Amino acid sequence: MRLLDAHPGGALAIDPNYLAEDADVEGLLEGIAISREIGAARAFDRWRLREVLPGPDVTSATDLRRFVARAASTYYHPAGTCAMGTGDDAVVDPELRLRGLDGLRVADASIMPTMVSVNPNATITMIGAKAAALISGDEPSSTGRPGEHLAAH
Repeated sequence: MRLLDAHPGGALAIDPNYLAEDADVEGLLEGIAISREIGAARAFDRWRLREVLPGPDVTSATDLRRFVARAASTYYHPAGTCAMGTGDDAVVDPELRLRGLDGLRVADASIMPTMVSVNPNATITMIGAKAAALISGDEPSSTGRPGEHLAAH
């Protein structure tokens, strides 16, 4: 993610870099091959009409790679890109503070180490509630009592 200009409210350029690793591309290509094999099974003769995506004419390695490059995205909410924890590799501490940058907390699915097995809405809502409590002083911090940080100002 990067800013496109110097204005705080300006647009961002977001490149999730889904296909940076060749193993990811190969996995998606294998998924297409397996899906085609399953779809062509006799057990599906009764229901099968036609392949929609990538389409029956997309068969060469080059064309399949082009399809994967155009189609790769996430339907689900990304998680784990700013993992929370206490170890040296944690990006966010247990109080949701971004390490190395004072005054910024992260309160979204990126702090979750792995994706929950259901829609993450409730989990993300609770992360937001936890952040609100920490910021307002209603939540005990790891360093003391609720609101203790307010007394220091």
